[in-house]
Amino acid sequence: MYPSPEIKNWFAIRVKSRAEKKVSEQLKEKAIECYLPLQKQLRFWRDRKKLVDMPVIHGYAFVKIFPHERLSVLQTRHVVNLVRFEGKDVIIPNPQIEAMKCMLGQTDYPVEVSYEELSPGQWVKIRSGIMKGLRAELISVHGKNRITLRINELNFNLMIDLPAYQLEACS
Repeated sequence: MYPSPEIKNWFAIRVKSRAEKKVSEQLKEKAIECYLPLQKQLRFWRDRKKLVDMPVIHGYAFVKIFPHERLSVLQTRHVVNLVRFEGKDVIIPNPQIEAMKCMLGQTDYPVEVSYEELSPGQWVKIRSGIMKGLRAELISVHGKNRITLRINELNFNLMIDLPAYQLEACS
C-alpha cells in the first residue's frame, strides 16, 4: 500500500535502545504526532522505589505523518529507521493504534510483549502465576489472552485466560 500524499498515516519507527522517550519529545518539538505506548512499572534503587513510565514495546514508537515528513522523522536523533516490509514503509492502520491506546488506558495489569509463536499441538510451560511450572499441551488459541490447554495428568481440557508472555514453548 502506497501512502497518499494528502493523508497522514501511522508508521512504526525503530529507535536506539533506551531512547524512546527522548525521541518522542524531539518529534513533538518538531510538531510531529508521536505515540509512545507507556505503562507504569515499579523500579527499585538502593535508597528508594518509584513508579516510572516505561515503554511497552522497547525500541519502537509510532508516528502519524504525511509522506513528505518522513525525512524529518529519520533525521531525528536516535531514530534508526521506519519499519519496512519488502522495501516499503509499513502503514499501521489507525484502528490498531486506537485499540492499543484504549487497551493501555484501561488496564491496571502489566502488559508484556511476547514474540514467541505458539501453535496448537505444541507443549508449553507456564512461566508465572499460580500454575507456574505446569506443562500442558496447547489445544487452541482464542485471541491473544485465551487458550485451551490439555493437562494429561488430570485427563481434561482447561480453558484459561492467560497472557501469551506467561507461556514458553517446551519439548
